[in-house]
Amino acid sequence: MENSKQRKIIHIDMDAFYASVEQRDNAGYRGKPIAVGGSPEGRGGVVATASYEARKFGVRSAMSSKLAKQRCPDLIFVRPRFEAYKEASLKIREIFKRYTDLIEPLSLDEAYLDVSEDKRNIGSAIEIAKQIKDAIKDELQLTASAGISINKFVAKIASDLDKPNGLTFIGPSRIESFMEALPVEKFFGVGKVTADRMKRMGLFTGADLKKLTEDQLISHFGKSGRFYYKIVRGIDEREVQSSRETKSVGAEDTFPYDLRSLDEMHDELDKLSTVVNERMRRNGLQARTVTLKVKYHDFKQVTRSTSIADVIADIGQLRSLAKQLLATVDIEEKRIRLLGITLSNFGSRPERPESPTEQLPLDLI
Repeated sequence: MENSKQRKIIHIDMDAFYASVEQRDNAGYRGKPIAVGGSPEGRGGVVATASYEARKFGVRSAMSSKLAKQRCPDLIFVRPRFEAYKEASLKIREIFKRYTDLIEPLSLDEAYLDVSEDKRNIGSAIEIAKQIKDAIKDELQLTASAGISINKFVAKIASDLDKPNGLTFIGPSRIESFMEALPVEKFFGVGKVTADRMKRMGLFTGADLKKLTEDQLISHFGKSGRFYYKIVRGIDEREVQSSRETKSVGAEDTFPYDLRSLDEMHDELDKLSTVVNERMRRNGLQARTVTLKVKYHDFKQVTRSTSIADVIADIGQLRSLAKQLLATVDIEEKRIRLLGITLSNFGSRPERPESPTEQLPLDLI
């Protein structure tokens, strides 16, 4: 932890970003429950993000429009304006640059900052986070939450503890006790399947994970086990990577039991498509190439790729392409241990008129 202790890391996460931009730009939406994305008629659309007024009624990202409307009858559906969100994101990044050049954007609405040596010689990461939050509020009329710690993992978790408009500092002396109390589903890389598997093993918190040796964790969870072993002890040596250029975006899942039926595989591809689509939209990216990864129960692995002339239009097209690729893989009498989807070959869609009946793409915040 010696190097990590020397770092001062801030994670900034905008509050209900898309919805907040819409409320800022349209006085009629302020103080009212709104959902960006979805359809007031409830015809297949999903909520991209909801304002905090809507969240009080239980409206959440990726919820169907129909259910969202049932929970909040007065919900206002707003069509996404991605250019407006990108513009706000660039202005937020300019505020970050006043304090440090070590900035690692994760999406349009969140980023890591390493302020171990800040441009203004303030010295205090807490004070820098306060100034950044104030500048975002004063200049852009938006709010952000900040997490501050000695490494990226803890800073990111901290930023989510006191939303909206929160500021949470977790210092070195608190990290191990904080990690021990953290539910396993909050750990990086632990999705629903892995969390359920951990809980079946009697692992509910970081303290439970800490009882296992590194070899035991690796045996149960593969290479991720090594990360769990370190992070539950407050060790995260990853640096803020300011020059990182995204070449691909993907997601994969190792299943608690081997898949045998095509229906099961299609269901999993739909879930993976949702995750990948979320990451693409959050990063403002569009792709032309889809790669499918399949690992059999005997650990043999195959990949299949396809590219299209235009960028992938929406989640429906992504799901369709993934299933087309699966159809080219030998799955008869096979047991599938892992599926993965990766998007690459980024570009932009040619300008065209918006269709008023065009289904909104899924976008999770």
